[in-house]
Amino acid sequence: MTSFASRVFFRVDRVCRHLPVVLNTFLVFSITGEVSYLVLVEPSLEADQNKTVWSAWWKVVHLLAQYFMLGNICWNALLFLRTSPSIKGVFLGGQGMGQGWRYCYTCETHTPPRCSHCYDCKVCVLRRDHHCVFFGQCVGFRNYRYFLCCLFFMWSGLLYATLMNAEVFIVILKEGVTMHSVLLLLIPWIMLVSGQVSARAFAFAFIADTCVVGFLLVSAFFFFHLFLMFRGQTTREWYSTRRPYNLGLLGNLRHALGLRWYLCWLCPLLPSPVPGDGINFQVTGSLEPTR
Repeated sequence: MTSFASRVFFRVDRVCRHLPVVLNTFLVFSITGEVSYLVLVEPSLEADQNKTVWSAWWKVVHLLAQYFMLGNICWNALLFLRTSPSIKGVFLGGQGMGQGWRYCYTCETHTPPRCSHCYDCKVCVLRRDHHCVFFGQCVGFRNYRYFLCCLFFMWSGLLYATLMNAEVFIVILKEGVTMHSVLLLLIPWIMLVSGQVSARAFAFAFIADTCVVGFLLVSAFFFFHLFLMFRGQTTREWYSTRRPYNLGLLGNLRHALGLRWYLCWLCPLLPSPVPGDGINFQVTGSLEPTR
């Protein structure tokens, strides 16, 4: 009985770990499909705009822009998941242990500065920032570039999708701010189940709401991590207000995004080697926490 329960728990835990990735993938492709529909099929509110703004050339520009962002989101997410930030396969000895080194009783090894154990990944992670529940993996030394670039294109894509869905909000509110229109925007699921709106109206309202909420959430994450990158901090170091590894703006950009930091955001396949080995870091301030 115990063995059966442990197997069930293991499978449920495995499904729950992959559920956020599946949900994010579904939402990203749903939003992309809806925006493509708005560009290709849905007519403009003004009839005379169909021959100008919504011309064939303008549609091509829109499609190229959104699929460029979609491609970068998918490639960065894939490389983020395939790039392990852990200490597995990394030789930690040889140069001796200095200040900041600790012993991990779970991994049974000494770990370098900025490295900490993740109980979700069950391993120590080099320059660990945090465990990303949306991807089910830690953000660390080797995959930070892909994480930040993915956030950037998610932010850009959601901003673009929110602006494109402005027409959806206008259509819903064109008869004024009524109880029906407000409920459709706030609780589209209830309106669909109760038969108050069609499935088509529900889909547009739900995706428009998702774009706005997603844009606000991703904006908070993205600009917070930009703030940390400019200061040369990880999330763990920000909690203690320590900045012992601040190398200045340019140095911080290079150590986060690689030597080609000015190009790497264009495509995740562009090589941009990160200086250092994730073990030794140049110390420019106090290692002691201030709070």
